[in-house]
Amino acid sequence: MIAEAQHILETTELPEGRAKRARELLASAVFLADHLLEISPAAALGKKGGKKTAERGPEYFRKIASMRKENKGGRPRKDVQ
Repeated sequence: MIAEAQHILETTELPEGRAKRARELLASAVFLADHLLEISPAAALGKKGGKKTAERGPEYFRKIASMRKENKGGRPRKDVQ
């Protein structure tokens, strides 16, 4: 779709230099699409997820595991004072 839009803009001339700006934006879109094909977004997000999970610490996971063993589900309740 991006390549087709580029082809259409190359063959037409829009007023006030709009075609030039549209070509620039489409070139950026092509670059981003090619970049996304090269990397795995899930792998990039997985690195961050592991770090965030580690910040919670083992106590959090013990608490969650005990809730599963007692058939308590969902998010832990907030302590209301």
